[in-house]
Amino acid sequence: MATKKPTGFEMPDQFRQMAEGNVKQAQQAFDEMMSAMQKAVTTVESSASTVQTGALDFNKKALGYAEENVAKAFEYATKSLQVTDMQDLMQLQNEFLRTQMTALGEQARDLSDAVTKTATEATKSSDK
Repeated sequence: MATKKPTGFEMPDQFRQMAEGNVKQAQQAFDEMMSAMQKAVTTVESSASTVQTGALDFNKKALGYAEENVAKAFEYATKSLQVTDMQDLMQLQNEFLRTQMTALGEQARDLSDAVTKTATEATKSSDK
């Protein structure tokens, strides 16, 4: 049996197992919350006015982005538990932060565009 080469960064198995369990529990709780929120959004969808439709679209987008961002955070957490040295952890963290900042910028622009579109459409329909 080959011995492990010491890396200076080792996570005890018990801590790793506990952390993995915590990540799984948090992800399960989040999934349940998202399911409840999606049901609530679906219930509200029966409204037909322009502003309500725009708000529903905005909420769906925001919920979708929240779900996407949390999924990425769980993916990062899972990957970080598998890292064996500090340099790899720092590289993983930098990559995660860089991609998330880019995604958040794109999401903010998309949500802003959705609000602008809804306001424009609401103004047009009130002019009729």
